[in-house]
Amino acid sequence: MALRSKFLALFLIHICLLLSLSLAADPSVSYDFEVSYITASPLGVPQQVIAINGKFPGPTINVTTNNNVAINVKNKLDENLLMHWSGIQQRRSSWQDGVPGTNCPIPPKWNWTYQFQVKDQIGSFFYFPTLHMQRASGGFGSFVINNRAIIPIPFDTPYGDIVILIGDWYKRNHTALRKALDAGKDLGMPDGVLINGKGPYQYNTTLVPDGIDHETIEVQPGKTYRIRVHNVGTSTSLNFRIQNHNLLLAESEGSYTVQQNYTSLDIHVGQSYSFLVTTDQNASSDYYIVASARFVNESQWKRVTGVAVLHYTNSKGKAKGPLPEAPNDEFDKTFSMNQARSIRWNVSASGARPNPQGSFRYGSINVTDVYVLRNKPLVTINGKRRATLSGISFVNPTTPIRLADQFKVKGAYKLDFPETPLTGPPKMETSVINGTYRGFMEVILQNNDTKMHSYHLSGYAVFVVGMDYGEWTENSRGTYNKWDGIARSTVQVYPGAWTAILVSLDNVGVWNLRAENLDSWYLGQETYVRIVNPEETNKTELPIPDNALFCGALSKLQKPEDISFAVSITGNRSKLFFMLLMAVSAFISVFG
Repeated sequence: MALRSKFLALFLIHICLLLSLSLAADPSVSYDFEVSYITASPLGVPQQVIAINGKFPGPTINVTTNNNVAINVKNKLDENLLMHWSGIQQRRSSWQDGVPGTNCPIPPKWNWTYQFQVKDQIGSFFYFPTLHMQRASGGFGSFVINNRAIIPIPFDTPYGDIVILIGDWYKRNHTALRKALDAGKDLGMPDGVLINGKGPYQYNTTLVPDGIDHETIEVQPGKTYRIRVHNVGTSTSLNFRIQNHNLLLAESEGSYTVQQNYTSLDIHVGQSYSFLVTTDQNASSDYYIVASARFVNESQWKRVTGVAVLHYTNSKGKAKGPLPEAPNDEFDKTFSMNQARSIRWNVSASGARPNPQGSFRYGSINVTDVYVLRNKPLVTINGKRRATLSGISFVNPTTPIRLADQFKVKGAYKLDFPETPLTGPPKMETSVINGTYRGFMEVILQNNDTKMHSYHLSGYAVFVVGMDYGEWTENSRGTYNKWDGIARSTVQVYPGAWTAILVSLDNVGVWNLRAENLDSWYLGQETYVRIVNPEETNKTELPIPDNALFCGALSKLQKPEDISFAVSITGNRSKLFFMLLMAVSAFISVFG
């Protein structure tokens, strides 16, 4: 009996040590995502959409700075799947980024667990599926990273937090849209704009038929709300506004901004903003929330307008009258560019750390790499209609770049992406940028197309230092904002214009640089930036995850059991805690 008591005491001491190791560091948050098709009618016509846990849009991921996040994704689609956490920097863990240049896909009926830390980040982001244009059918949702309690936010705590997902929408699903692009056709005008997965409020009986469900957001009068708005659409820039209410801009993709009031703001594909909105109007009626298409022929695109309702709890009537007007610059985009230039970084506010954001003085760092990336109208290569970046149309490798490096697979890609656009004929290549670890890269995005574009770089926040019309030259650097340019992950480039960004290459991995417009992305307008620390160490990049999927030249390494949910001390402490408690319970039941 005494021996059993000593053994039990020793066992419990070991359990307590394990628990202290697992719980002493940053907390963990876990989610289960079942990704499947459902039938919905956002524009009044039944169609196939992609849901998460039966919901469209998917649930909001809500975490706090430095949390360890585990998301178990079950693929119930009929095709491969990857989930991407747009704007989440994946510090030291490009393995978890969920793009085809880094990860093998999750096959149908399989599940895979993403495990990463939201290291030193705050702000408003979103997630979505990256393969086969699936985002055009849904599968997206909001990703919120809250400040730790000890780090103050640079405004009074809002009364509530509201997520609004806006985006253009087609009644055809992603498969049909993909087939159109493969056949060399344009996608054409969208059928509408959704707000939180719902069609427009019937503000006009001619443009909006009966039977469409619209979004209603209920608010208390006299309160201030934080409203996080994400453009999760296919290819259309949208102007966002709330009737009779000011939008006080407060944050964009992880950076607090200098707070300025806007009556409306252009939000481009892939971009996210936080606004502070005070419900200070009278309650004689509800108010319109509007997201309308920009930089298009407005008379033809009138039906491509999303309308939701802001409902005060003491409202006395429905929203009525004409919609609040969008900026009157359909073909003159100078207003929009000046608006974009007015968005500044709040360098006096703390971000995820207690030190001010502005302590990193990007304007005084010497540039080590310069890349001019040129976008042109679609071209034909080998009989196929393709999109290019600097004359190269990217071909996704059969063996992801990061895996090819890990296992020394030869010929998976070429490390030869040109610093300036090709002068010869365009070509299809798996061509990658060779970034310099701890270098400082300047990227000029030159848009010589007639359409609006936006671009995203995974793994980083980039400093938006300049934009203007015409061709970028070295003299353009004299116009750069070297003090408080906004740091974000997705930037817009106006037609016939350029945007310059600076990025500190301190995050080891392979990172996707892509067009956020889904049609351009699908047709090859992307590349990857490969950052390698010449000194091998786990301090700058985590080891390959235990549950890594294998494909391409490494397919033989894949075992069916590798796809099960992996529990690790660093990845999912809450489940480890549960398992240890179960072990204690089992021990007591056996030994009394």
